[in-house]
Amino acid sequence: MPLPLSTVIRPYDWGSRTALPELLGAEPTGLPQAELWAGAHPAAPSSVDGTPLNVLIGRDPAGMLGASSVARFGPTLPYLLKVLAVEKPLSLQVHPTMAQAEAGFAAEEACGIPIDDRTRTYKDPFHKPEMVCALTDFHGLCGFRAPLETAALLESLAVPGLRPWIAALRTEPPAEALRTVLTQMLDESSRPVLAAVEPALTGVYAGIARAHPGDPGILAALLLNHVELKPGEALFLDAGVPHSYLGGLAIEVMANSDNVLRCGLTGKHMDVPELMRVVEFVPSAPARVEPTKNSYRTTAAEFTLVHHDLTDDPEELPTGLPQTLLCLEGEARLTTDRTLTLTRGEAAFVPAAAPATRLAGKGTLYRVLPGIGS
Repeated sequence: MPLPLSTVIRPYDWGSRTALPELLGAEPTGLPQAELWAGAHPAAPSSVDGTPLNVLIGRDPAGMLGASSVARFGPTLPYLLKVLAVEKPLSLQVHPTMAQAEAGFAAEEACGIPIDDRTRTYKDPFHKPEMVCALTDFHGLCGFRAPLETAALLESLAVPGLRPWIAALRTEPPAEALRTVLTQMLDESSRPVLAAVEPALTGVYAGIARAHPGDPGILAALLLNHVELKPGEALFLDAGVPHSYLGGLAIEVMANSDNVLRCGLTGKHMDVPELMRVVEFVPSAPARVEPTKNSYRTTAAEFTLVHHDLTDDPEELPTGLPQTLLCLEGEARLTTDRTLTLTRGEAAFVPAAAPATRLAGKGTLYRVLPGIGS
């Protein structure tokens, strides 16, 4: 039987005070509401009748997740589903590979740093490939722009202090140039250049500066591609890709991890040396994801996202896999021998051992399952 989930709202300061309440049909609290989490990450697990989902999974991994998922990913739900409501730019960040996460987590465990310590970098031993699928117009920064293009952008600002970086971007090999320039931008010695650059910025970069005045991450942001998504468009972010989300409402799905390495645009813990070790200094275009029959698939094995425009004609969901569903509009009916009805903002978990489940209704629903089948 599908299990109704009580989800968790994360009140980060970059979140909107109104977007999630409007989306979910809830009353605003007056505080920023940045992320809705529907999943089993121990930092903020959803619950079923008061019991955390990760606890239920721990009691019966095979029944909740299925033999194939346990064999591939271990006895934990491999993905985490979120809704993001971005009011101001998030931290400039990157995620580690699995090997980097395992090593970093083990090192911090050996040092005895508590998981909830503000200075902790690795919260778990997992990588965090992720995908965002826009619900409204959504934009962000993603991947290093070609150095010659960035050199032209910096030159257009007409700030003398930028000249050494412009020269490096034009003359050094791309990876070496990006490493050199980013290292210097994030150093305290860049403060005078930043002070001269901020009033010269326009467009999206001026918006970043208004949200985070005096932050060296403003300079680093100039190295990255600006990407805009229309509703239904999606973007994949693999390990090592620097990025920041700037504004809008989106579904986000990722491997079940909370490992984030930050270097600017945040009041949270920053670990610049570790970020510099993890980031891939390779120019790359944003990796857009084109849906196939409403399924968004990436190279990440942990998740597939499926968008459903519901009708009264039932669709039978696959069995043997852990699936998380979130209704964002109208009404969804999940039927086995009984029916669970979801309305706007409500979520459910379908255990792998559940009998065949039929999905019908009228509205919009998103479903996440491991990246094997849809």
